[in-house]
Amino acid sequence: MRVSVEAEVRPSEDPSKVERAVKNLFPSLPLERAEGRVRGSSEDPGVLSHLRDLLRLQAIRDSSRNYLLRGRGEGRLEFWLNKQAAFVGKVSFTEGETPLGPIRVVVETKSPELVLDYLAPRTKEGRALREVSLEEVRKGA
Repeated sequence: MRVSVEAEVRPSEDPSKVERAVKNLFPSLPLERAEGRVRGSSEDPGVLSHLRDLLRLQAIRDSSRNYLLRGRGEGRLEFWLNKQAAFVGKVSFTEGETPLGPIRVVVETKSPELVLDYLAPRTKEGRALREVSLEEVRKGA
Protein backbone atom coordinates (compact mmCIF):
# COMPACT_ATOMS: atom_id res chain seq x y z
CA MET A 1 0.00 0.00 0.00
CA ARG A 2 1.16 3.52 -0.74
CA VAL A 3 -0.40 6.78 0.41
CA SER A 4 0.66 9.83 -1.63
CA VAL A 5 -0.33 13.39 -0.76
CA GLU A 6 0.46 16.48 -2.83
CA ALA A 7 -0.48 20.15 -2.74
CA GLU A 8 0.57 22.92 -5.08
CA VAL A 9 2.10 26.03 -3.55
CA ARG A 10 0.65 28.97 -5.46
CA PRO A 11 2.78 32.13 -5.89
CA SER A 12 0.58 34.01 -3.39
CA GLU A 13 1.02 31.32 -0.71
CA ASP A 14 3.57 30.80 2.01
CA PRO A 15 5.04 27.28 1.54
CA SER A 16 5.16 26.72 5.30
CA LYS A 17 1.41 27.38 5.53
CA VAL A 18 0.69 24.86 2.79
CA GLU A 19 2.87 22.36 4.63
CA ARG A 20 0.97 23.11 7.85
CA ALA A 21 -2.37 22.50 6.09
CA VAL A 22 -1.20 19.06 4.95
CA LYS A 23 0.30 18.26 8.36
CA ASN A 24 -2.99 19.18 10.06
CA LEU A 25 -4.63 16.24 8.26
CA PHE A 26 -1.63 13.91 7.96
CA PRO A 27 0.64 14.71 10.94
CA SER A 28 2.79 11.57 10.66
CA LEU A 29 3.41 11.87 6.92
CA PRO A 30 6.98 12.94 6.06
CA LEU A 31 6.82 15.92 3.69
CA GLU A 32 9.19 17.59 1.27
CA ARG A 33 9.00 20.83 -0.68
CA ALA A 34 10.03 20.72 -4.32
CA GLU A 35 9.11 22.40 -7.60
CA GLY A 36 6.31 24.52 -6.15
CA ARG A 37 4.67 21.61 -4.35
CA VAL A 38 4.47 20.03 -0.94
CA ARG A 39 4.60 16.24 -1.25
CA GLY A 40 4.68 13.20 0.93
CA SER A 41 4.25 9.48 0.59
CA SER A 42 4.32 6.48 2.87
CA GLU A 43 3.71 2.77 2.77
CA ASP A 44 2.29 2.90 6.30
CA PRO A 45 -1.53 3.07 6.33
CA GLY A 46 -1.20 4.64 9.77
CA VAL A 47 -0.73 8.02 8.06
CA LEU A 48 -4.50 7.92 7.39
CA SER A 49 -5.40 7.53 11.08
CA HIS A 50 -5.71 11.24 11.89
CA LEU A 51 -7.88 11.85 8.84
CA ARG A 52 -10.10 8.97 9.98
CA ASP A 53 -10.35 10.51 13.47
CA LEU A 54 -11.28 13.91 12.03
CA LEU A 55 -14.07 12.39 9.92
CA ARG A 56 -15.51 10.96 13.13
CA LEU A 57 -15.05 14.11 15.20
CA GLN A 58 -16.71 16.24 12.52
CA ALA A 59 -19.50 13.64 12.22
CA ILE A 60 -19.16 13.51 8.43
CA ARG A 61 -18.57 9.79 7.88
CA ASP A 62 -21.67 9.24 5.70
CA SER A 63 -21.05 12.21 3.41
CA SER A 64 -17.33 11.36 3.32
CA ARG A 65 -18.11 7.80 2.30
CA ASN A 66 -20.29 9.03 -0.55
CA TYR A 67 -17.51 11.31 -1.74
CA LEU A 68 -14.79 8.64 -1.38
CA LEU A 69 -16.84 6.13 -3.36
CA ARG A 70 -16.57 8.44 -6.39
CA GLY A 71 -12.78 8.22 -6.28
CA ARG A 72 -12.57 4.45 -5.91
CA GLY A 73 -10.94 2.64 -8.80
CA GLU A 74 -9.05 -0.51 -9.61
CA GLY A 75 -6.29 -0.68 -7.00
CA ARG A 76 -6.72 2.90 -5.82
CA LEU A 77 -8.70 5.45 -3.92
CA GLU A 78 -8.24 9.07 -4.99
CA PHE A 79 -9.74 12.22 -3.48
CA TRP A 80 -9.16 15.95 -3.06
CA LEU A 81 -9.31 17.99 0.11
CA ASN A 82 -9.78 21.72 0.54
CA LYS A 83 -6.46 23.30 1.52
CA GLN A 84 -8.02 26.27 3.35
CA ALA A 85 -10.18 24.01 5.53
CA ALA A 86 -7.16 21.80 6.22
CA PHE A 87 -5.19 24.83 7.38
CA VAL A 88 -7.65 25.21 10.28
CA GLY A 89 -7.71 21.46 10.95
CA LYS A 90 -11.01 20.66 9.23
CA VAL A 91 -11.78 18.10 6.53
CA SER A 92 -13.66 19.34 3.49
CA PHE A 93 -13.75 17.37 0.26
CA THR A 94 -13.63 19.13 -3.08
CA GLU A 95 -14.27 18.11 -6.67
CA GLY A 96 -10.82 19.26 -7.74
CA GLU A 97 -9.90 22.85 -8.45
CA THR A 98 -10.29 25.43 -5.68
CA PRO A 99 -9.00 29.03 -5.52
CA LEU A 100 -5.76 27.91 -3.87
CA GLY A 101 -5.73 24.41 -5.30
CA PRO A 102 -6.63 21.18 -3.52
CA ILE A 103 -4.67 18.65 -1.52
CA ARG A 104 -4.63 15.54 -3.71
CA VAL A 105 -4.57 12.17 -1.95
CA VAL A 106 -3.98 8.86 -3.75
CA VAL A 107 -4.08 5.54 -1.91
CA GLU A 108 -2.73 2.69 -4.01
CA THR A 109 -3.87 -0.59 -2.52
CA LYS A 110 -4.96 -4.11 -3.34
CA SER A 111 -8.15 -3.43 -1.39
CA PRO A 112 -9.62 0.06 -1.88
CA GLU A 113 -12.88 -1.11 -0.28
CA LEU A 114 -11.04 -2.01 2.94
CA VAL A 115 -9.40 1.42 3.11
CA LEU A 116 -12.75 3.04 2.39
CA ASP A 117 -14.34 1.06 5.23
CA TYR A 118 -11.48 2.08 7.53
CA LEU A 119 -11.85 5.79 6.78
CA ALA A 120 -15.63 6.02 6.53
CA PRO A 121 -17.53 2.82 7.36
CA ARG A 122 -21.14 2.24 6.43
CA THR A 123 -23.40 3.47 9.21
CA LYS A 124 -26.91 2.96 10.42
CA GLU A 125 -28.49 5.60 12.64
CA GLY A 126 -25.07 7.19 13.09
CA ARG A 127 -23.28 4.03 14.19
CA ALA A 128 -20.72 2.11 12.18
CA LEU A 129 -21.96 -1.25 11.01
CA ARG A 130 -18.41 -2.63 11.10
CA GLU A 131 -15.26 -0.92 12.33
CA VAL A 132 -12.15 -1.83 10.36
CA SER A 133 -8.97 -1.68 12.44
CA LEU A 134 -5.65 -0.28 11.31
CA GLU A 135 -4.21 -3.77 11.73
CA GLU A 136 -6.78 -5.16 9.25
CA VAL A 137 -5.78 -2.48 6.76
CA ARG A 138 -2.10 -3.29 7.24
CA LYS A 139 -2.75 -6.97 6.57
CA GLY A 140 -5.17 -6.60 3.69
CA ALA A 141 -4.07 -3.56 1.81
